Amino acid sequence: MSAATTPIAIADAGRHRTKPWLRAAAALFAVAWGGNEFTPLLVTYRLHDNLGALTVNVLLGAYVIGIVPALLLGGPLSDRFGRRPLLLPAPLIALAGSAVLAAAAGEPVLLFAGRVLSGVALGLVMAVGTAWIKELSEAPFDASASGSGARRAALSLTTGFALGAAVAAALAQFAPLPEVLPYLVNVALCAASFAFALRTPESHPRDPARGGRLRDDLRIPSASHRRFLGVVAPMSPWVFGTAASAYAILPALLVDRVAGFEVGFAGLMCLVSLGCGVGAQTLARRIDLPGGCRGVTAALAAVVPGMLLAAATALTRSVALALVAAAALGIGYGLLLVGGLMEVQRIAGPDDLAGLTAVFYSLSYVGFFVPAVLAAISPVIGYPTLFVAGAVIAALSAALVWRAHVNGKRRALAA
Repeated sequence: MSAATTPIAIADAGRHRTKPWLRAAAALFAVAWGGNEFTPLLVTYRLHDNLGALTVNVLLGAYVIGIVPALLLGGPLSDRFGRRPLLLPAPLIALAGSAVLAAAAGEPVLLFAGRVLSGVALGLVMAVGTAWIKELSEAPFDASASGSGARRAALSLTTGFALGAAVAAALAQFAPLPEVLPYLVNVALCAASFAFALRTPESHPRDPARGGRLRDDLRIPSASHRRFLGVVAPMSPWVFGTAASAYAILPALLVDRVAGFEVGFAGLMCLVSLGCGVGAQTLARRIDLPGGCRGVTAALAAVVPGMLLAAATALTRSVALALVAAAALGIGYGLLLVGGLMEVQRIAGPDDLAGLTAVFYSLSYVGFFVPAVLAAISPVIGYPTLFVAGAVIAALSAALVWRAHVNGKRRALAA
């Protein structure tokens, strides 16, 4: 019997009326809320604080600077020391990030600092929390839900992303203190989620017999797995590349078409894209075929019409078409996120699940720099052409992933 399935762990889980995975999910939800509440406020900072398009898009991606180190350190360290010590600080760090953003008053340096703190918190919950929820969705904690961990973690994050953006947009559009009040809501939410998560049982306790150097734990052997390199890595940047295209780029292109409702429209685009992402995540497990590549290739294929609709939106500047494009891109995002997590959970060993999850999310967040890159080169090429190029690259990515899968099966048969 492993340490994670001792009678003490089982009894600890049984004492809680709320299922343990929901307590961990509360932290993911609150921190994801804080990570995306900034997105619709990009319009506010542009209109009220005169920040340029490149500046606000750099600030959008700034939290990747906090996310990636937190992912790559937090994930492997939680594989060694346990999930609780690495995840419980995350809601408090997110609380601090939202507090700094509330006090920033449009000052880019403070906005940057707040975004980095939000990123650190998000990196911890994405790597550690995803692994924790996966383990809490199995025996002895929840024996009836085996295989649901990836979907539960993805839904917790995406729901937080969606509601954080939608509520922030509504408050910034209709309530007083548009650059303060949205962040204060997250301060309260993070405090509550921290208290809720405190009673979550440990699912991967530290093994006193585990030796070796600490720096060796930061190495993730399964990251060099052929399937991870050939299938998961190429699709990863599309996860947040599609989402950022939907709710960061398209709303900015239509500001003059929604005069007086700019922030509200940005929040609506977030809600539509991520809401469709939630819906797609419930279908992703049915599409996925263990040992196959149907889930990932279908997800990449779903990006193609989304990019083409985004190109049409940039060309026509139609509000109705923008909502359709956001929905299509959101579906692609949802399928990609769950498909990637399921692949990771099949590839990872028992001692590097959080570590490999961290690598996946680190690669995924490369996509958050897409808005800044496109903003820099759009004066030369134009958004319609850039989105069409994105559709072509997505189709090529799907073909490359499928080829890597087929070649891997051939090598396995030959062996």
